[in-house]
Amino acid sequence: MLPFFVDMPPQIQERVVCSISAAVKYEIPANIVLAVAEKEGGKPGQWVRNSNGTHDVGPMQFNTKYLRDLARYGITADDVAASGCYSYDLAAWRLRMHIRNDKGDLWTKVANYHSRTPRYNTVYRADLIRKATKWAYWLEARFVTLDVMKEGATASPVTVEQVAQQTTVEAPASAPAQHKHAVNSSVNSSSYVPRSISFSSRD
Repeated sequence: MLPFFVDMPPQIQERVVCSISAAVKYEIPANIVLAVAEKEGGKPGQWVRNSNGTHDVGPMQFNTKYLRDLARYGITADDVAASGCYSYDLAAWRLRMHIRNDKGDLWTKVANYHSRTPRYNTVYRADLIRKATKWAYWLEARFVTLDVMKEGATASPVTVEQVAQQTTVEAPASAPAQHKHAVNSSVNSSSYVPRSISFSSRD
């Protein structure tokens, strides 16, 4: 286990490690996968019943209606309910498809993971931006990251001290206490930078 994960509870370690691994594998911003994983907040083995009779399953809360469409590939609800990284890989693949194929801005596309219905998408989208911004700073304090919005971007080393000077964004609850800051509720998509990641620790 990498040293900056050891302070996390095992379930959070799995979420963070699997989210980052899946983001790298499917070439999408790591903080977006981390934000979706936090937002969904599921647990291995969890089945949540919805009012329409469907269930949201596992760590990434895949809806059983969506899973029926994947049955032809041999993907089952038990597969995504299990512990381990499979559900995160599938979620990252799905997010990649939304980003590549859907209409709208980045956040609307990513929020389609939850719902394409505008009123539900809008609420999910706003919270996702806040969570992804928070995770961007967490990643920058621990990894070499790149601004994926800039062509030919080079690594952007940012220290924890620089983060504190630039803005007040809360680190995830599982982060060490010395990296926590107050929440800035004014974060929006114009100030947000999606981050890709390189597995090269700052330490």
